Amino acid sequence: MSFYETLRHFADSYGLVVIFGLYLLLCGWHFLPRSREGVERAKHSIFQEDDNA
Repeated sequence: MSFYETLRHFADSYGLVVIFGLYLLLCGWHFLPRSREGVERAKHSIFQEDDNA
């Protein structure tokens, strides 16, 4: 089995599971309790004055 076929087999069988797990991890990171301060800061950042404008 060539290196390409090995990578192709991995992508076909486990790649989707890895990508889906990474997606869930990144989406769930937002809801962690220690992320609250950053979320609040980002939520209100569009209402802050921009001195460069």
